[in-house]
Amino acid sequence: MTYKTITLRRGKADSLKRFHPWIFSGAIARTDTGIVEGDTVRVLDETGAFLAVGHYQIGSIAVRVLSFEDVTIDSAFWTQRLTEAFRLRQALGLVGRGDNDIYRLVHGEGDRLPGLVIDVYGETAVMQAHSVGMHVERQAIADALLEVMGALVTNVYYKSETTLPFKAGLGQHDGFLRGGNPSDVATENGLRFHIDWLKGQKTGFFIDQRENRSLLERYSRGRHVLNMFCYTGGFSVYALRGGAKLVHSVDSSNKAVDLTVANVALNFPVDHRHEAYAEDAFKFLDRMGSDYDLIVLDPPAFAKHKEALRNALKGYTRLNAKAFEKIRPGGILFTFSCSQAVSKEQFRLAVFTAAAQSRRHVRILHQLHQPADHPVNIYHPEGEYLKGLVLQVE
Repeated sequence: MTYKTITLRRGKADSLKRFHPWIFSGAIARTDTGIVEGDTVRVLDETGAFLAVGHYQIGSIAVRVLSFEDVTIDSAFWTQRLTEAFRLRQALGLVGRGDNDIYRLVHGEGDRLPGLVIDVYGETAVMQAHSVGMHVERQAIADALLEVMGALVTNVYYKSETTLPFKAGLGQHDGFLRGGNPSDVATENGLRFHIDWLKGQKTGFFIDQRENRSLLERYSRGRHVLNMFCYTGGFSVYALRGGAKLVHSVDSSNKAVDLTVANVALNFPVDHRHEAYAEDAFKFLDRMGSDYDLIVLDPPAFAKHKEALRNALKGYTRLNAKAFEKIRPGGILFTFSCSQAVSKEQFRLAVFTAAAQSRRHVRILHQLHQPADHPVNIYHPEGEYLKGLVLQVE
């Protein structure tokens, strides 16, 4: 197939020669006429030499690179890339387990499929497009997905209303591309969860905290646990299984609190150790006493863009300072940032500042990150977004 071309300015090909998968609009010298958003394009340097093939999009990131080889983006391409992603998840021991059928199958640039996320919940795969190009290809990707996954996946749900560029005017509606599964329950490490892929955040569940939830379970025995920003209650359910004396879940969303309560009941019916509160996090922290010796702070992204970075860091400092002020001596604090715009060093400095303000002795026990089914392309460090610390507070 013949693709239209985009030619870069002199000296702007260096990042591509280092295999970075993004081309910014300022690097473009000229484009063929008739290119529209979502088109597959070939990218050339100023001499006309081939550099990459990718999806064109209007905006700061103008091209997301699919391949640095001059290939055709067809059904065979999608099948090959999805097969590579699937084999990695098999190697990680996430596939075919009786106690776990929740994992991320495709993690954008980390799986050389920029603009695409696919999460698996039992027999349902939830596909999310973050670029117009992936939206255009959604049917071909769904076909390739069913071919690669075989009997493991029978339903493909498309959930991209909130992730596609608003100005593209695609009029996208979420819904099943293939199949139609009425069950919304899936299993993670032997625990069952309702997955709200219809209206929930991300694809319906925060899979990226799976290993960190398991770590928290090991610290929970005999402790009084506070799970702030609980959303689906994942940390709360793991804490209960870990033997916590009590677990309190807090979220500003009534819907999130209802989902947490439902997930607790799914695993621990009539368990009086758990209570949930629909309340603003800072207000709850202000009014609470020194009731907890294990606190989880897993807020939504405080900074989705660099412009919000300064206020985000202030927010992380304020939030952690409250936890340091209130946690019992000898307590354990799990604290996270999922803001891609915030680096590990910046987050750690914000937490350090909060610790210094509290004048308490604080030790780092673990430095946390996203799990292996959310791989980071070594040429795309921007893909490392989740960072966390486990702290012991005297």
